[in-house]
Amino acid sequence: MAATSPLPRWAPTPSPSRPLWRWGGGTPDAEGQAAAVRGGGWSLGSAFAWATGGARHRGGGAASNGSAAGAPAPPGDGIVCVPGSGCELMPPASPAPGAREADDPTVFLTWEDVRVTVAGGAHGAPPVEILDGVSGHSRPGEVLAIMGPSGCGKTTLLDTLAGRLGPGMNKTGLILINGRHEKLAYGTSAYVTQDNVLMSTLSVREAVYYSAQLQLPDTMPPPEKRAHADRVIREMGLGDAMDTRIGGRITKGISGGQRKRVSICIEMLTRPRLLFLDEPTSGLDSAASYHVMSHIARIAVREGMTVVAAVHQPSGDVFELFHGLCLLAAGKTVFFGTVADATEFFTLNGFPCPHLRSPSDHFLRTINKDFDEEFAESSKTNRKTAAEAIDILTTAYKSSSYAEKTTNQIVEMKHMDGASFRRRDQASFSTKLLVLTRRSFLNMHRDIGYYWMRLAVYMGIGVCLGTIFYQVGYSYSSIQSRCEVIMYTTALLTFMSIGGFPSFVEDVKIFRKERLSGHYGVSEFVISNTLSATPYLSVIAVLPGAMLYYLTGLTKGVDHFTYFVIVLCMCCLLVESLMMIIAAIVPDFLMGIVIGAGVQGVMMLNGGFFRLPSELPKPIWKYPCYYISFHKYAVQGFYKNEFMGLTFPSDQLIESNVTISGIQVLESKLQVEMGYSKWVNLAILCGMMVIYRTIFFAIVKITETIRPKLGGKRGCVR
Repeated sequence: MAATSPLPRWAPTPSPSRPLWRWGGGTPDAEGQAAAVRGGGWSLGSAFAWATGGARHRGGGAASNGSAAGAPAPPGDGIVCVPGSGCELMPPASPAPGAREADDPTVFLTWEDVRVTVAGGAHGAPPVEILDGVSGHSRPGEVLAIMGPSGCGKTTLLDTLAGRLGPGMNKTGLILINGRHEKLAYGTSAYVTQDNVLMSTLSVREAVYYSAQLQLPDTMPPPEKRAHADRVIREMGLGDAMDTRIGGRITKGISGGQRKRVSICIEMLTRPRLLFLDEPTSGLDSAASYHVMSHIARIAVREGMTVVAAVHQPSGDVFELFHGLCLLAAGKTVFFGTVADATEFFTLNGFPCPHLRSPSDHFLRTINKDFDEEFAESSKTNRKTAAEAIDILTTAYKSSSYAEKTTNQIVEMKHMDGASFRRRDQASFSTKLLVLTRRSFLNMHRDIGYYWMRLAVYMGIGVCLGTIFYQVGYSYSSIQSRCEVIMYTTALLTFMSIGGFPSFVEDVKIFRKERLSGHYGVSEFVISNTLSATPYLSVIAVLPGAMLYYLTGLTKGVDHFTYFVIVLCMCCLLVESLMMIIAAIVPDFLMGIVIGAGVQGVMMLNGGFFRLPSELPKPIWKYPCYYISFHKYAVQGFYKNEFMGLTFPSDQLIESNVTISGIQVLESKLQVEMGYSKWVNLAILCGMMVIYRTIFFAIVKITETIRPKLGGKRGCVR
């Protein structure tokens, strides 16, 4: 009689997978692939064999168990490979203790009595407790599933462990990595969020490849980066969609499930030692969910990766891939332990899993109290409600041997003296700047809402303005006409720059997500955004500017036109810099547009056109609003560029046969400050643009500094 198979009941046999690129190593050869697939597996009793290489193989070495290249690995290894029959996922076994690699230690994550509260909604209301004394652990080579009904605290626990609690949320408890308060360096941890924050204009291949260029070190040749990115994409089943754009608010693009897999691809590029997954199977069908999670489980076993995943409703075959289970309900621990022990625990406490029902479905159905009222009305039996089941199970777990076993394992892990994490190499500042500039330039080129629609509107306005003020001439009335053309151009064309704010908000979301993952810094983002936007803003300034400039008959001369275009371009850059600040404070694009329009409207009133500077009320509108309004310097620069060197006949109704110089118009009629040249006005605009972008930089930096304090003492990751 054949021995009982330890394999998942519902799981199909996965085919052998090609070993992935390892940090600091090349692609293994065929012999190394066999050894890498056979190797792996560990247990708590022998803490760090993953780091010694005894359970992970980087080349064509023999398997740690001494098996021949063609023989199947014995039970206890993470993967069993039999020639010609594929590979099967096995529960991880125990490696022997050994020395750890100082540059790439594995992660033993423990948390004890973790409590998270959030301030009450009403004034004076007591804090709301989201997590109530949760304890557990996660080990290398294993996938720990955090499960429970909606609102039970799965994502909150994941955010707590990853150090990503938001402001207003306070955490208490002890979270340790390898027995210490360890801060993971770049590349050693990754977090796949529930929301797929991706650049919609890029294809799947472009999104992953640009991310690979940002994350992987310069010592890795570009062809190898590209090959690694392609390999990761295919492993996630996205080979057929590699050249399809991700899509978003404008184009359809790939499906939601494919977006989720792209997000996982990006975070898996560096092969992190600790991986957090928030709803990794959401949007995926059962087959895709299984293949994605089995792939992650194989990597965890082979690479010694610690994986913690918050999963809402896994299918039966996906559930059997998990090595550990943390079951939550109403912020409390219902059960923590192995998947097999969970079924036994429920059975011992009066909630056996019905025949042929998936255990995961049974667990969640038992502790989901959202429909207790409906259940009580419709049920004629004496079955316990979910609220009663939760009380029974949480109480039973606290006094059970499973809780004692978890506590003992936490204590054992806390006494492990592990090596500190060393920051992995990544791309240099110049490489990041170049990659971000190219990616942003491509995004702006493909996003019709960023600049192209604005250019079309500007061209239409240029035609309208040029025909309405066609050849204003040099009469006395042309003075007013020229001022109106200048003010309209300064006000409306710069005001229209807020039209690209929704696209910019999407960029800021991507920046925040990638910044939180450590892909690049704020300075790279600010500089690359400026460099990529300048060519488009130049086109927007030159084409409509040339149309209205020559149709209206403003001062002739290439130097005058050049100055006009440069100031117009600088005003657009300055408005975008202002909107960057607003986007950093108010990430909602609708509120951002309203606030941006209001700020520009106030600045416009103080620009020196609607009210002359001497007529502005001094307490607020003259000091300081008049001097901090960029319209003042733009309008006065345009005025100087337009009127200096011209002469106009005086008002014939007042005095005939007398001319007025442009200097007189500037000084007496327009009250322009003549103590400096028009180029100083341009320099001030450039300085204001730099100041605004520096303010954006400072806001992001300050937010990163005070966010952990606002969120309480948070986790030890990042």
